[in-house]
Formats: sequence, C-alpha cells, structure tokens
Amino acid sequence: MVDPISTPFLIVVPTLNSHALLPRLLASLEHQSWPHWRLLFIDGPSDPEHRQWLHQCCAVDPRCRWLEQNPAEPGIFGAMNQGFSCAGPTDWLLFWGSDDWAASPTVLAKLAAAHAMGASRGIAPDLLVCRGRYADAATGALARTTVFQPASLLGTAAYRRALLLGSTPPHQATLFGPGARQRLARYAPGFRLSADLDYFLQLSRHPDLRVQSLDLELV
Repeated sequence: MVDPISTPFLIVVPTLNSHALLPRLLASLEHQSWPHWRLLFIDGPSDPEHRQWLHQCCAVDPRCRWLEQNPAEPGIFGAMNQGFSCAGPTDWLLFWGSDDWAASPTVLAKLAAAHAMGASRGIAPDLLVCRGRYADAATGALARTTVFQPASLLGTAAYRRALLLGSTPPHQATLFGPGARQRLARYAPGFRLSADLDYFLQLSRHPDLRVQSLDLELV
C-alpha cells in the first residue's frame, strides 16, 4: 500500500491573465483518484478579473492557493523559482502552464505507485520523467507525444549521454524530487526560453544522479 505522505505532489502554475484556460487544468486535478496534491498559482501583474478567479478557486478548494509574483523574480522562470522555494522537503514538484492538464484521472495515482515501488526496491530517483502530448490550440485535438528515453533508471552517465544526443526531459512532464532540489534549487537567471535545459545540464554534473523515466503519459 502506498503511503500518502510519501508522495505529495506540488503543481506550480505561473499565470498572467490566463483564467479562461485554468478551469480545465483545475478540473483535471480535482478528478484525480489520488487526492494528495497541492496547486500553487504564481501570478504576475494580472487584471482584477483574473485575480478574482484565483480568489474564488482557492476559497473553494484548500489544496489551491496563489501568490503574487515577486518583482525580483521576473519572467516565467522567475515565477518557477518562486515555486521552487515554496516546495516542502518531501514534495515532488511539477511545473505546468495554464494550458496544461492531467492526461487521465488516475495519472497521479500511477505516479505515486511507481514511486512507492521504486522506494521498496531501494531506488530513490531525483527526477521522474513522464511523457506529455501536445494539443492543437484551436481544436483541442491531440498531436505528437514528447519523447525522452524508454522506461528505465538512468545514472549520471546515461542521463548525460541522453542530453548529448538531444533528448531533453519535457519540463511539463518532469517531476523534481527532493534529491534534485537539494543539488540545484532554482533556475539560473538570464534565460528567457532555455533555463529548463540549462537546469537539466547543470544537474548532470552530479555523479550520483538518478533519473527514472516512466512509460506514463502525464500531461
């Protein structure tokens, strides 16, 4: 049996006047069979209508809360860094955009089960990398799937080789565990588009890294 305290998920969503997109994301979490998740919105200088939506959402479900984005942490990666700092010591941290949503109502339960199974075998990964799928913005039709590596446990050498060959963990489908955050607790400043790639490259410098790739469509 999975210990619910052992696998708490914190989903961090940077927002800016994107409340029209958020009901789908929120519904996909509220329908999860695994209830041990928290949702944190880091909001930029949004309009009152968007802020009102955030207030109402967080009043209805105590697992949701929102924070104003710190002006000292600008941009989307600045908002994500604020999310890094809000994660608890046992949290598995996931970054989504306003237009993302969970692929199925059981996906978090499957993630928790995979994590518990690994723990029972003495495997403590630092990153859990799943699959995601792109959707057409106009029609909602599902398109191509993100690809990282086949389901496996990668050590530092295999992980670095994957990066060298151009295979990058998709950040919307990658969970940052306590071990990863102990090694590197924030994105580097100065990047507008590729701070996530830089993070994964910097993380590969640690010789004892463990990256678990799962055959699971998460988002």
